[in-house]
Amino acid sequence: MSKASIVREWTRPDGSKCVGGSEDNAKAPPGSLMLYNSLLDEKVPFVPASGPGSKSLSWYTCGPTVYDVSHMGHARNYVTFDIIRRVLEDYFGYNILYVMNVTDVDDKIILRARRNYLLAKYKEGKHTDAEVKAFAEKAVQNSFAKQSAKLAEAEALVVAAKEEQEAAAADKKGGLQRQLNELEGAIKNEAHKLSQIQTALSALGQAGDSATIYAVASDFVAEELDREQGKSVTDSSIFRAHAAKYEAEFTQDMDSLGVRRPDVLTRVSEYMDEIVDYVKKIVDNGMAYESNGSVYFDTTNFRACGHTYGKLKPWAVGSSALAAEGESNFETSEKRSNTDFALWKASKPGEPFWESPWGQGRPGWHIECSAMASTLIGSRMDIHTGGDDLRFPHHDNELAQAEAFYHNEGCHQWVNYFLHSGHLEIEGLKMSKSLKNFITIREALKSFSARQLRLLFVLQSWNKSMVYGEASRAEMKAREAQLKTFFQNIEVAVRGVDEITSCAKWQAEERDLSQKMQAVQNQVHEHLLDNLNTAAVMDTLSELIKSTNIYLSKKRESASAAAPAQPLLLRKVATYVTRMLSMFGIVDASWDKPGFADAAGGAGDAKGAGYLDAFAAFRDEVRSLARTKADPKETMTACDRVRDVALVELGVRLEDRPDGKAIWKLDDPAVIKAEQQERAKTASEAARKQMENALNLKQIAVPRDVVGST
Repeated sequence: MSKASIVREWTRPDGSKCVGGSEDNAKAPPGSLMLYNSLLDEKVPFVPASGPGSKSLSWYTCGPTVYDVSHMGHARNYVTFDIIRRVLEDYFGYNILYVMNVTDVDDKIILRARRNYLLAKYKEGKHTDAEVKAFAEKAVQNSFAKQSAKLAEAEALVVAAKEEQEAAAADKKGGLQRQLNELEGAIKNEAHKLSQIQTALSALGQAGDSATIYAVASDFVAEELDREQGKSVTDSSIFRAHAAKYEAEFTQDMDSLGVRRPDVLTRVSEYMDEIVDYVKKIVDNGMAYESNGSVYFDTTNFRACGHTYGKLKPWAVGSSALAAEGESNFETSEKRSNTDFALWKASKPGEPFWESPWGQGRPGWHIECSAMASTLIGSRMDIHTGGDDLRFPHHDNELAQAEAFYHNEGCHQWVNYFLHSGHLEIEGLKMSKSLKNFITIREALKSFSARQLRLLFVLQSWNKSMVYGEASRAEMKAREAQLKTFFQNIEVAVRGVDEITSCAKWQAEERDLSQKMQAVQNQVHEHLLDNLNTAAVMDTLSELIKSTNIYLSKKRESASAAAPAQPLLLRKVATYVTRMLSMFGIVDASWDKPGFADAAGGAGDAKGAGYLDAFAAFRDEVRSLARTKADPKETMTACDRVRDVALVELGVRLEDRPDGKAIWKLDDPAVIKAEQQERAKTASEAARKQMENALNLKQIAVPRDVVGST
């Protein structure tokens, strides 16, 4: 069966069949939750495997391959699915068994651990700067030649894909166009890598000392050392220590981002017996074969047994260019077909290994997830998630392995709903380690708070690519400022007001705001039912905030004691907004306490002592000025100083009003200071321009005087 002729099919949990493109796929009772299912690439009604009325779900998510630091591309994936998990648990009330794996045995880990080890040993050696530079130049030149060949191969594939697409029948053009689009994207990636190597070559020519050489070319040097000496690394603790280090860092990063921990965490190294048994059963079922100590999945026989291979990305089947990064040994004489893939890899020198019926070796990348998820969840899974780049080959191969394992039980759909998060792009390319265009999570957290980063993702569609650029960051900051100001205004309006005794008869303004809130609640519910559309939810909440601000403004303008702003209504609005933000993980505190938790300060803690210290110091200064009968201007200066310095350090924003009565709001001290610096900069710039204008006028006036005097 050719990849172009694969029919996209999906079986609903009730057993009815759906074919890709059919209008019937979206049919569901009113009020049904709709999710974008990658098995069809369409929105379909969500129904638990255990029945329409059930609240129990099983969910497996692909965790990290712990070979390097986590970057913002990882944050996009894990924070996005944390948001979805929170909505399903906290809003829709599902009870979820959430399983995540950690891949601690993998080609990437082996290569990186080996290379780091060899590079460290090389640096310990007594090499002259000239020797280091010569070796580095050789390493970069070899990488340049290898990458040039990869780019040429990718360009040839695009030419062939264009010809195939142009000659194809109308019903095949769609899939072939998607293949062509992805191949053209692959060219951009390969060209970017080649450009980076060229930049390194150029910089290397200017480098003189070893430290500069390593700064430019350490990755290339490590790769060359691995080619020459990799087989000599036999200490398995090197690989274990490397994986453990980056697993710990990943966990810390997820905690910093506020990602809920999984209910079950599985490590490949702890499931070797289950993985070996899983492979054995697939072999026994006739859908895998042994070759020279390795075991390969037999895609031909898998299809012959009535299964479909390549459900998630049929246009990519057989294309090494579209295989996800890390799919090693794609082409080998050991395989019967180029679409076959390794379940068990015979050990080679310089690699860790485990015992198996086929000899010493280690698992292939894909079998790990199938075996661990099957062990914990079984033959039918509600939700499986991961980044979009894992569709093929990883997730397609997972599906094939599980169906082959459960073949005798009639399994043709191991996962009911496959959800893939969109890529995070930077400068037109997917953010990834191989492209070396990534920003680590820890670097990002130096510039943005965890709340800001989560807000960044909430404002995007979860299943579409997003750009990590100035526009998205500016939108995030504007939304945060809107929310912060909203909570501050509510807090000011209800501060010191007895909610019961101050209540007055509702006027038209109260009825309008209440109706607006009810409409917003209905709209939010509809947006969440529509593929968990968090961006639309945030837009709707923004409209409620604007309506509330208008209400407050009218009440301030009227200043009528008979019709004050109604505190119970305001608290209800603020509580609802807080509840929605809490559900997304943007607010940490209980949703029944309106506002951002970090702006709440308490008088009974160390911060409260700080407020008292500031007040005492200000009182002392005012008393001293009074005793000395100081100029009133000095007293005003002291008032400004406590507003602009002491209270700012405590996170208090004191705002003067025309009526002479100041109001206070709580905020992040860093935010207030940044605003002060911006105001000072603006004032300085205005003063400079004023001085320049005055000088220009003076210079213009001089010639006129001179002319007049002659």
